[in-house]
Amino acid sequence: MGNLLVPFKKFLSNKNTITILGVLIGLVVLYLGYSWRVTQSIQPTRVPFCKNTLVARKKITADDIGYADLPKDVIANMDNIVTQPDAIIGKVVAYDGKIARNSFFYDEQLMNEEDMPDSMFSDIQDGYTVYQLKVNSSTIMANSIMPENKIDLYLSSTVEEDENKIVYGRLYASIEVLAVKDAKGNNVFADKDNPGNADYLFFAVPEEIFLLLKKAEKLGIVIEPIARNTTYATSANATKLSNEELRSLIINQTHIIADECTDLTLC
Repeated sequence: MGNLLVPFKKFLSNKNTITILGVLIGLVVLYLGYSWRVTQSIQPTRVPFCKNTLVARKKITADDIGYADLPKDVIANMDNIVTQPDAIIGKVVAYDGKIARNSFFYDEQLMNEEDMPDSMFSDIQDGYTVYQLKVNSSTIMANSIMPENKIDLYLSSTVEEDENKIVYGRLYASIEVLAVKDAKGNNVFADKDNPGNADYLFFAVPEEIFLLLKKAEKLGIVIEPIARNTTYATSANATKLSNEELRSLIINQTHIIADECTDLTLC
């Protein structure tokens, strides 16, 4: 038996043999490793996608989700893609967001319903109050007035003391629009491709302007929003009174409360 092993021992003791065996073993290891990595990279992963176009504030249900099988390496570098349906169902589409049909879900597009803010109130300056102005498609010129635009407010009325002559002019200049909403409080531009019907413009103004506009509203005086060009709409100009006579027209028809506080930072 020992004699039979002699040739084998000589074969293994040959340096060339050891080298060749080492190379062969290395090739086998490399091949197995490569095959494993390829198999892992092409192994399909089940990824949720959006079956229907979803607009801001829409609550996502199981019916809104479809599934696609993708190779792992396709989504390997997409660390913000959501791959678990439990992390999608029940969430709402983030404010001013939109998830297109047949697109994937991403972390930044989803929010918990209780955490959904209304950006209209998130950055209001101290001492300012939100005023809602009743409008329609005609007064805002077919949705040409959008959030973050700067607009002017014009006053329209008649003066009994002057033979019911018409008064029309700019009351305030450079008021920033916070939101455009319908009668149900929905953002008209949540789906920018298919905007809804506008019923209210919202903007924040100092308490003095808020009170004046509310008094005009109670008197039946018409306040009309007027859009300007793009440069004006994006300007940094502060809101200002344009005509003292128009302001007085409102004040003279109301009772002034002696201790009325118009600076909310001091009230």
